[in-house]
Amino acid sequence: MVNKNKTVWSNRFKNSTSKSFQRIGASINVDKRLYSQDIFASKIHTQMLIKNKIIPSKDGKKIIRGLDKIKKQIDKGKFNFKEKFEDIHLNIEKKLYENIGNSAGYMHTARSRNDQVVTDFKLWVKDSTLLIIKELNLLMKNIVNIAEKNISTVMPGFTHLKNAQPISFAHYLLAYYEMLNRDKKRFYNSLVLMNESPLGAAALSGTSYNIDRTFTAKKLGFNKPTNNSIDTVSDRDFAIDFLYCCAVCAMHLSRLAEDFIILNSDAYQLIEFNDKMLTGSSIMPQKKNPDPAELIRGRTGINYGKLNSILTIMKGLPISYFKDLQDDKALVFDGFDTLKDTLIMSNELIKNVKPNNKRMLEMANTGYTTATDFADYLVKEKKLSFREAYKISSKIVNYAEKNKKTLDKLSLKELKKFYKDLNYKVLKVFNVKNSVNSKNSFGGTSEKNITKMIKKYKKDLK
Repeated sequence: MVNKNKTVWSNRFKNSTSKSFQRIGASINVDKRLYSQDIFASKIHTQMLIKNKIIPSKDGKKIIRGLDKIKKQIDKGKFNFKEKFEDIHLNIEKKLYENIGNSAGYMHTARSRNDQVVTDFKLWVKDSTLLIIKELNLLMKNIVNIAEKNISTVMPGFTHLKNAQPISFAHYLLAYYEMLNRDKKRFYNSLVLMNESPLGAAALSGTSYNIDRTFTAKKLGFNKPTNNSIDTVSDRDFAIDFLYCCAVCAMHLSRLAEDFIILNSDAYQLIEFNDKMLTGSSIMPQKKNPDPAELIRGRTGINYGKLNSILTIMKGLPISYFKDLQDDKALVFDGFDTLKDTLIMSNELIKNVKPNNKRMLEMANTGYTTATDFADYLVKEKKLSFREAYKISSKIVNYAEKNKKTLDKLSLKELKKFYKDLNYKVLKVFNVKNSVNSKNSFGGTSEKNITKMIKKYKKDLK
């Protein structure tokens, strides 16, 4: 009979593990989060052992029933996790011994904690990747919904935070849709790369038992078993890929938050937020601060840190399994939690943003944003070279600036001072809405293009 209060390796050692190392070395407070995946994988492993007649069917069935009972206990919060048993695997195994007796000893046949933990971890990362993709889809839908209401909303497009050319507010928002869509593809790609089952690699060399790794791979939801047992137990590429995807996605959300902070500032006043997305000041009664946007921006550093940490852990690690890998799960769990919260806040932010249409149009008309349109007009209608047309347009901008006029307020007479062969048709060039709709090249900001893209995005998101 196995002593339920001792570690599984206690017979090999003369002295008990030091209390300080038990505390520091135990991972149960972190990896108990893997309990569902651990129990699922253990049940599939046991099914395979029964099928291949490696363990008695009677004992295998007792194991499966016992694991189901333990899962219900944990689900209800009635399971007492013990630090002295180190991790989720041994906590569950010890409880199984307590519940069903010596039959529990058959469960760990033909596997090691090395392949067990990477199996659980991969299953968790797969599940969590799908949850992130779900949140991304929701955010992308909300962006499309806001964009569809603002196809005709003209705002200034910026380069170097200086007014550049007029654009549609919808077109601006959909730029972030494209970023998030790439994030979604990255997460899907990571699912493809990790879709190999580690179970059966054992400690590092495989096993002499007649196991069926293809059976367990399929039952666990993987495409196939991994090819090399040594690589299997030492591989954490899937965790790195996940944290990389999280970091890039967080960066995109940070850029959106930064944009919104700037556009909401008193200097720009181009967008407003519902009060539910703002906080006040402890000393200044008038303040309304976009704290959620600032949190989104700030938490990107956490996602970067988790990625950098796991890369640092892995960079000098010899092949096979080492205790260093214990810290991988906390990094990935924290990276997931941080990004998920960031996505939730981003969704709230998008749903509660309101463009200041009047201010946007007013600002789009400042900064001589249609100067390029005039140069393009001279090229297309008067057959000038672009550089020649650029020079003439520059002179007009200098004139307008000197006379404190916007380009749309210049008369035909004034324009003719710089190029004589003009008529009243040229005045339409300086209308910012006309400028927006003239950008009809694929991917451009014209309303026609945006309408087509929104239709496509809606279809893609179904």
